[in-house]
Amino acid sequence: MSAKHLISCAFLAVFASAAPAFADASRHNVVLFVPDGLRAGIVTPETAPTFADIRDKGVNFANSHSLFPTFTMPNSSGMATGHHLGDTGVFGNVLYAGFPIKAASSARMAFIEMNRVLGDIDDHFAGNFIDEETILRAAHRTGFNTAAIGKIGPTLMFDHTSRDGGESVIMDDATGTEAGIPLAPWVSDGLKAAGLPTETPGRLTNKESGNFREPGTKDANVVQQGYFAAALTRVVLPKFKADGKPFVVVFWSRDPDGTQHNQGDSLLKLEPGINGPTSMAAIRNADSNLAAIRRTLDELGLAETTDIVVSADHGFSTISKQSDTSGAARASYADVPPGMLPPGFLAIDLAAALNLPLFDPEAANAKVESGNHPKNSDGLIGEDANAPKIAVAANGGSDLVYVPSGDRELVQKTIDALLAQDYVSGLFVDDHLGTFAGTLPLSAINLEGASLMPRPSIVVNFKSFSTGCAKPELCTVVVADTGLQQGQGMHGSFSRGDTANFMAAFGPSFKKGFVSEAPASNADVGQTIATILGLMPKSHGKLVGRALSEALTNGTVPTWERKTLVSAPSSSGLRTILNYQVAGETKYFDAAGFEGRTVGLTLDAALAETK
Repeated sequence: MSAKHLISCAFLAVFASAAPAFADASRHNVVLFVPDGLRAGIVTPETAPTFADIRDKGVNFANSHSLFPTFTMPNSSGMATGHHLGDTGVFGNVLYAGFPIKAASSARMAFIEMNRVLGDIDDHFAGNFIDEETILRAAHRTGFNTAAIGKIGPTLMFDHTSRDGGESVIMDDATGTEAGIPLAPWVSDGLKAAGLPTETPGRLTNKESGNFREPGTKDANVVQQGYFAAALTRVVLPKFKADGKPFVVVFWSRDPDGTQHNQGDSLLKLEPGINGPTSMAAIRNADSNLAAIRRTLDELGLAETTDIVVSADHGFSTISKQSDTSGAARASYADVPPGMLPPGFLAIDLAAALNLPLFDPEAANAKVESGNHPKNSDGLIGEDANAPKIAVAANGGSDLVYVPSGDRELVQKTIDALLAQDYVSGLFVDDHLGTFAGTLPLSAINLEGASLMPRPSIVVNFKSFSTGCAKPELCTVVVADTGLQQGQGMHGSFSRGDTANFMAAFGPSFKKGFVSEAPASNADVGQTIATILGLMPKSHGKLVGRALSEALTNGTVPTWERKTLVSAPSSSGLRTILNYQVAGETKYFDAAGFEGRTVGLTLDAALAETK
């Protein structure tokens, strides 16, 4: 018997006395495994045998969709609640809140993949800024054991309104530090008994992103994720088994995302980009974590009653930093290769076009002088940084532009400036600001809903293209507003390379060997888990996904259709085009942008509807 198995048995003996007599064996458990940034088409029995096994023996969601903007926190909110972003208000990983966020040095703009930042924003909105109940919260309220383990930010999103450690087990990068969510005594004691630290190990060399002279990491996030997997398999799952209660577990794997971002295989080169050996090692790392979870479920006798849902938050692309139209790219910077786009190029170009000063919110609102760029790409534009005319929340493959005053003339000038740049591919504008030639409204992509957070005035999608491989979504390149280098990895765009996330499911609730051609999205993941478990999360907004009934045993396949929406042309002839699908009343977004500037975008005149 292995040492791991001995430890598991010991925990079962310790916790067995706490198991309730009313345990309902008919109620299923669910493990949601999120391989951050795993592309649908990259999974094969060779690259990722565990993911491929679940897909091929269970349900293969072959028509998968990340929510746009295709970032981590937006998609975590969709999975956690079953709602689209117009309801949750999580429009990006970086948001302009419009009010001081204490954990972000009282800035009004913040990167929200941080527990304290999420807590501050929650507190501003009476305890729940997304205003929807999460599946973990609803499950715990209904009597389930619940846990979320993995990457900081999206992990807490699944039960962010309870931050005292008394309900769900929350373990992430900050566990064991002042910024972490406290652990219940049984978790801390269990970690110690298993010989595991109560503080999460760091990412070691995996966090090294390099610079324009030095390549980034050549290592996957093995140590940290191994710790998370061990905590789940050797402490949490044995305790849940001993309790005799059904459970819901979320395991958010930072790999392959973190490694693909920082990989050093392709410094300043578009090939191999995110398809080099370091990225492949990261995919195998996530795959091995899931394999360990499956083995433990089998050892504990839980495999027959546990559904495993696998859904990546988004796809991935290789970064380009090239533009022929950007003034920012023609300037010289100490830390940027000549002729390439600097971090914050969108804010720099907008400030120049509008003849307004630019300030850096991550540098105490210091003015950004010529030859410099914002530290983290974000920018505040106008005479007063504390009351900006425009705020640019840079997110990577797309940026969020806020015009707090709602000044339509300023919005038009901003749109004109954006349409003049070759790195832009599609613009979406807040419906309340009116219609603008060359753009589509936020409502067209489910970004207009019941959200409490301020909506961006304009969502800017960046240009994407293929390096010429047989499957373009596997070699997509995107212009990205980031401090990372050309050749490293990014996501967030409206290309099919970023919207085609890996999705699969296996377990007693799901069909076996079934390929689902119907559209599916991360909002559907939340709704499907709620349906399997009989949960009824409290809901306010109406932009919801659907339960993927076609994947469930005895479920029927819905009808769906493909559509195209096209904007009126701008004065230069640019039109924002949106390819999407509809199943019932649920929308799924394939790709969007300007013709010829987005991977996977097509203009089928027979399907096109003009907006």
